[in-house]
Amino acid sequence: MKKLYLLYFLIIIFIIFALLFFTKKTDERDTVVFWTLQLGTFDKYINNVISEFEVQNPDIKIKWIDVPYSEGEKRTLAALLTDNPPDLVNLTPDFSLMLAQKNALFFIDEQFLDSYIPSLSDALAYKGKYFGIPFYATSAVTLYNSELTKKMHLTQMPVTYDDLFNIPFEKKDSFYLTMISFSENDTLLKLLNKYSINSPETINGNKSILLFEKFKQMYDRGSFPKESVTQTHRDALEKYMSGQLAFLVTGANFINMINENAPDIYKNTGVLPQLTGDTKAYDYSLMNFIIPKKAKHKQEALKFALFLTNKENQLEFAKLTSILPVNKFALQDEYFIQNSNSDIKVQARKISAQQLYNLQTPLNNIKNKKDLNTLSANCIQSILINNKNIQETLDNFALYWQKL
Repeated sequence: MKKLYLLYFLIIIFIIFALLFFTKKTDERDTVVFWTLQLGTFDKYINNVISEFEVQNPDIKIKWIDVPYSEGEKRTLAALLTDNPPDLVNLTPDFSLMLAQKNALFFIDEQFLDSYIPSLSDALAYKGKYFGIPFYATSAVTLYNSELTKKMHLTQMPVTYDDLFNIPFEKKDSFYLTMISFSENDTLLKLLNKYSINSPETINGNKSILLFEKFKQMYDRGSFPKESVTQTHRDALEKYMSGQLAFLVTGANFINMINENAPDIYKNTGVLPQLTGDTKAYDYSLMNFIIPKKAKHKQEALKFALFLTNKENQLEFAKLTSILPVNKFALQDEYFIQNSNSDIKVQARKISAQQLYNLQTPLNNIKNKKDLNTLSANCIQSILINNKNIQETLDNFALYWQKL
């Protein structure tokens, strides 16, 4: 009986030591704190990627926290002021650039960015150094309502904004030519950039004046809704779904929404490449990862970011969403090359993917970007609503831009 008690005692001691050993092992793993922006809908995908990464890297543990999009910048700033920020954060390039300018980020060696579309990784550079890793991209397409374009007797679809602006159009009772959300974020700046109007030196030049004159003519003629000056792309989408717009430049991701909420409009919707300017290049939106300078596990965070954006994981994520992969090998997959004459979602996916090979150089290295967005919004509102002199307004724009 004593031997049996001794055996039980030894077993208990063994279990205690084993638990202590394995607990210590677990605690010794490097924990990478990973923040995303409102991706909780895709928790199954992200958790699967994390599990696979941890199996391949047993010395690294990933702690994932999904942050509401509206709180991402505020929380990141607060975290960077501490000595214990997250190791990998999903942000926008504009905000990431601001952090890089403040020397708050860890710079990535160029050798780690070979798998990405060069123009996208180059958009995450400051003074020749890379401050971020691309995560995913989108590139808008042009939707058109075929019933409305037939009423306009169009013989050729527009390729550029000039083509669109030159369509003979008098305001009909029921619809507008298009709607541009002039005051929303950097919408106007992106449009101007398509004409290489992207600096204090070019904003009040002849090309810019002619473009603003065209905006004013179309606004006064009723080609745009009056709300174009103040409303957002969501409002423009609502107008398209209610049959009020002939053309709309918007994200391919909204095609599903049109299908679900306005099936009759969806039936008559066609898709074209995104309207361009005289540069003939396409603009895009990008999300990226940054690694804070104070992060405790920089190399582990970089390793996970590269894993999350490899060909296989990017392709799987793209199929779950309507995003475009930033990994150049994933973008070459048949999924983005296949064509369909009937399914506009497939057409839009192919068109937007092809656009990533000819991207407009973004407005990089601009400090106080939010102030510049506000400045551009005030400028267009002064011209369209308050009938201010275009030359004088753009001269003031140039002056304040220079101060920024």
